[in-house]
Amino acid sequence: MSRLSMKHLRYFEALAQRQHFGRAAEDCAISQPAMSVQIKELEELIGAPLVERSARKVHLTGLGELFAERARAILRSVDELEDLGRASAGPLAGRLRIGIIPTIAPYLLPDIIKALGTHYPELDLRPRETVTQRLIEDLSEARLDVAIVALPISEPFLREVALFDEEFILVRPAEDASKPVPSAEMLKTMRLLLLEEGHCFRDQALSFCNMGPSVQGELMEGSSLSTLVQMVGAGIGVTLIPEMAVPVETRSSPVSVAQLSPVPPKRTIGMVWRRTNPLSDQLTRIADIVREVGLAKQAS
Repeated sequence: MSRLSMKHLRYFEALAQRQHFGRAAEDCAISQPAMSVQIKELEELIGAPLVERSARKVHLTGLGELFAERARAILRSVDELEDLGRASAGPLAGRLRIGIIPTIAPYLLPDIIKALGTHYPELDLRPRETVTQRLIEDLSEARLDVAIVALPISEPFLREVALFDEEFILVRPAEDASKPVPSAEMLKTMRLLLLEEGHCFRDQALSFCNMGPSVQGELMEGSSLSTLVQMVGAGIGVTLIPEMAVPVETRSSPVSVAQLSPVPPKRTIGMVWRRTNPLSDQLTRIADIVREVGLAKQAS
């Protein structure tokens, strides 16, 4: 067992996560044959199979599941030890894995990367865009350092820092621009276009309309805000999008926008990270920078 290395653990953790040799090898920046050799070597060191191999997918054995759980804990501890050194070494440098939800990433991420590059020129940003639940899972397994999401998350292991609020904006066909702005109750009777399940913005929009998450009827779904706005431009229905998305998503579609009243729905954008993260003080300063970026975007 003396030849068991951190490299073995990281490769196996990637394979356990991806359940596919090719994708795991890509994540680890090695070839697929090299990944296979490393996992085979690890199994020989352990003295038992850790994975069941098939043509399309890898399944962990019972021992493999237990091994993956212990490997993740070890890797998380090692990463936190490295972060302790980074936390005491002056300005933040090196890798920072930052997650961000799809209803924020296209509109804010480029400016965030630029701002952080100015303040922390030695920082190696590794962005990941996906839905909230996957970001939380990645944070819990230390695959991410921090995430930008809509609050609240209400996970005990996470610290939440509110950054700014933004309104939801109604998007409807251009010919409807002169019509009265519908109320939340009226929206329930209209053909409402929303993101597909899994997106927190969908749940927030349904909550404003007092509609349950399993609502049927005139509700239609899209995979992105861009798709929803294009569907509105084609006359299929109406939708709600976050304020930051309006300049980008409506510039090339025949749509009109309106502020909902009397109390416009809002969401709170925030940053979350593990309470145990040794970089907590630095992440708080990064949150301040992201807040400035968001507020500047709203003012522009």
